[in-house]
Amino acid sequence: MSETTTGAGARRWLVIALGVLLVAALAFAIGRFSTFGATAVSSAPTTDSAEAGFARDMQVHHAQAIQLAMEIYRKTDDPDLRVLAYDIATGQAGQRGEMFDWLVQWGLPQAGAPMMAWMTQPDAGHGAHGGSAAAPLTDAQAREAMGMATDAEIQALEAATGKEADCMFLSLMIRHHEGAIPMADAVIELGTNPRVLQVAQSMKAGQTAEIDAMKSMQTRLSCSG
Repeated sequence: MSETTTGAGARRWLVIALGVLLVAALAFAIGRFSTFGATAVSSAPTTDSAEAGFARDMQVHHAQAIQLAMEIYRKTDDPDLRVLAYDIATGQAGQRGEMFDWLVQWGLPQAGAPMMAWMTQPDAGHGAHGGSAAAPLTDAQAREAMGMATDAEIQALEAATGKEADCMFLSLMIRHHEGAIPMADAVIELGTNPRVLQVAQSMKAGQTAEIDAMKSMQTRLSCSG
């Protein structure tokens, strides 16, 4: 490949990456203003509400997604994967910041009940995923149900290089996204705060689209398993 072609490709992906960052920043700014408005016209969620539980658990979930995305971003040679990893890291960092701010505005602590316990409220319809109120999931069980990577899997990704790392990241992040969607569904069903419901709907749509994109990358890269 000539230097001219390589340079043009790099510039094209830089433009895409900058566009993703702009969209993420705009969405976060809109969300911030929407949050202020919603807080003014509606009562704040309580500490045991679905909204509070979602905000706490999804911050933990997003933190790991950012970690995984930045790991592959720094070492992959695949331009499409780099753009996707950048999108995931910046988008979820913005959402994580907004969810932190929700809890601050609601006057609630950043930590609360065991993870996923909020999903077992009466008539939630998510008991099989979140366990039962009498027997809440352990932290390890909750992380597994949320599709999160184990310490060993993270260490393996950090040690991997090339195609092996790319394929490992895609597998881990697809599972990670698939674990987030039931959480979004649960807060949509149980919650009432307009901004939280808006973010959950957007999160579900965005992560579903990213799952499709990552599966296409797996096919293109001939990932096994």
